[in-house]
Amino acid sequence: MTGLDEVLAGIASRAERHDREGDFAFEAFEDLHAAGVLALTLPREAGGRGAGLAETAAVVTAVGRADPSVALVTAQYLMTHAALARPDNPWPAHVRGRVQKSAIEGPALVNALRVEPDLGTPARGGLPATVAAREDCGYRLTGRKTYCTGIPGLRWMLVWARTDDPEPLVGSFLVEAGGGGYRVERTWDHLGMRATRSDDVIFEGAWIPGDHAVEVAPAGMPPTGRGATFMGWNNVLIGAVYHGVAQAARDWLIEYLGERTPANLGRPLATLPRFQAAVGEIEAWLLVSDRLLESAARAVDDGDEAAMARSGLAKHTVTGNAIRSVEAALALVGNPGLSRANPLERHYRDVLCGRIHTPQDDTVLTGAGVAALGPRAHS
Repeated sequence: MTGLDEVLAGIASRAERHDREGDFAFEAFEDLHAAGVLALTLPREAGGRGAGLAETAAVVTAVGRADPSVALVTAQYLMTHAALARPDNPWPAHVRGRVQKSAIEGPALVNALRVEPDLGTPARGGLPATVAAREDCGYRLTGRKTYCTGIPGLRWMLVWARTDDPEPLVGSFLVEAGGGGYRVERTWDHLGMRATRSDDVIFEGAWIPGDHAVEVAPAGMPPTGRGATFMGWNNVLIGAVYHGVAQAARDWLIEYLGERTPANLGRPLATLPRFQAAVGEIEAWLLVSDRLLESAARAVDDGDEAAMARSGLAKHTVTGNAIRSVEAALALVGNPGLSRANPLERHYRDVLCGRIHTPQDDTVLTGAGVAALGPRAHS
């Protein structure tokens, strides 16, 4: 990919400003597109690289090291295009082709809008309140979505909704930005990942052509296009985002300990065994995460269904290690680490957001425990 190191350095140099102002990093996606990152998971026949999860995870980790808000939007975009490229993808071919073509022409970001104020995350069940009402040749969409990650920069929105049929269909309806019938309400004012601009979107009769009901099925059936492979991509790439944060925190810590020379010591903190051992523990956590992400990604690329089923444990472990690493860095540094003049404070706020992504820790651990206990879990 052309000039990626330079692009990442630029993204990192602007991360503090975007975090402080809480605005979206439009220029980061222009630069990532120019470098070829946004074509990474597009199929070769559509002008992309056709990359697998292992290569993609390495790139997302590097972007997360520069700015995790940019990395999260990038990860969700790349996994969507990876799903589009699969031969079993249910989208109409001409709709899929149009979305893929737009991604080659410019930074045409795409993401799923699934969460609602009353329902919470759809991964925990229930019907969406957002309704796609049938009209001739299409639908009218009404409802409110929250935590719409990257919404200022999205070209395409995959809106999770139900039809108004007596026996509703549930799934994703593709909405192209700029078509009217919806508005964005600036609600995102979170502790971390501030530049994702994960605001609310209120749909007020947005028109959707009939062929843009791209992933729908009767209520109660598994959602099409979101099987084990998709969840494997999701788990690995979410882990990669926060692994990148932990790497950035480690890099800052090493530089700080090498430069910080208290007057009563007369030499840098990096020379003290206590600090050396603590940094060594951080290195151990990061090494485990490196190997977990690499092995989980390659297993997904190889079609290992058993490993895909365990990918949630990889995400849980990697994000936990990332949080531990940044917390350990803060404990070593003390007050300077919590100063907004230093990036460690931002890394800490960002890494804590690793706990909230689907599947969440309780779901992952309960599922893993039930699988390990087998019939004993149901006696």
